[in-house]
Amino acid sequence: MSTESSPESGGKSLFSLQRRERLMEELRAHGAITVRDIAAKLGVSELTIRRDVNMLADEGLVSRVHGGATLPSPLDRSTAGRTTSHSYSIGMVVPSLDYYWPQVISGARGEAEVQNLRIVVRGSAYDAADNRRQVQALLDTQNIDGLIVAPDMGGEHGKELLRWLNALPIPVILAERRAPLEIPAHKLEWVATDHAFGAGMAVRHLWQEGHRMIGCLTDSTSPTSPHVVRGWTQAMNALKIPLEKSIHEDSAKLDNGDRAKHFDRVLELCRASGTTAMLVHSDTQAVAFVQHCVDRGVDVPGSMAIVGYDDEVAYLAEPAISAVRPPKSYVGKVAVQLMAARLAEGRMRPVHRVDLNPELIVRESSVGAPRVVMEEAL
Repeated sequence: MSTESSPESGGKSLFSLQRRERLMEELRAHGAITVRDIAAKLGVSELTIRRDVNMLADEGLVSRVHGGATLPSPLDRSTAGRTTSHSYSIGMVVPSLDYYWPQVISGARGEAEVQNLRIVVRGSAYDAADNRRQVQALLDTQNIDGLIVAPDMGGEHGKELLRWLNALPIPVILAERRAPLEIPAHKLEWVATDHAFGAGMAVRHLWQEGHRMIGCLTDSTSPTSPHVVRGWTQAMNALKIPLEKSIHEDSAKLDNGDRAKHFDRVLELCRASGTTAMLVHSDTQAVAFVQHCVDRGVDVPGSMAIVGYDDEVAYLAEPAISAVRPPKSYVGKVAVQLMAARLAEGRMRPVHRVDLNPELIVRESSVGAPRVVMEEAL
């Protein structure tokens, strides 16, 4: 028996049709409905009503508005020229459209096509206030059913943003972010790279290459750097490398002149401590550090081995830089998979929080050269 002629499937289809007819009756009577009120009146989930509203809107029978629907308006052009009907619309807010995040967006869009979801992307900044503005714009104009966001979580503004996201009436998935323990964000789900694991891989790689003093150069303004530092610290402790004698420097907010002086100071500290390897986040910073070493006559990797983090441009350096590569495309892909499952299963589905491991891409900057004490090199 085919699905179309099955009595069971026919009953479900009739029920769905009757429910949408009730929606239209409410709209004709009142001119507008809210998802929350009509779900309570019909005794079904808000997600079910959103799906019904989306179907009716795709057929041109209603106009979607934030939180509900109205009778069609001649000013509504949201379905004009549409050739594909999507089951849900997902908003996505990321802090950059030109570094790291394009691959995350690409992964999300690819999976959205598989899941028959619509992705609406907005670029933001590393700023909690702007993150909230961009999310609010999606809520106000796009009638989204779920949200994937990479918010700035620093300071009180970041904490308040997380509380607000947690209280939204739609599912929220954090991308490359984890809510801190002090924020009771019990509804928020996330998918994030285990950057601490990646940093540990880099340290162990350098240890296996014969380095016994391994420093860390990071940017404290980046949300990734604290995890990199934590992984570096854990690996150093596991390898019994004394942290009190190791180099950990912050390269945040340095212009070209200050950066050169800063890198000179880092090299001086390396020379004094016998440090022969550095883990550098991000890899744009690693490229600049390699170039500075070359300018100062410090051979890479002979006198200084370097591993970058992010693997966006590390391969462009001379020599090419070994780098930890987060699975950026998969962060987007898994975020959409989590969202699709949440929308399909509703509140009965347990909250999911997923860590993905990065990989280490080994290139010339960290292997294949005899170790030379930096005093001799200089």
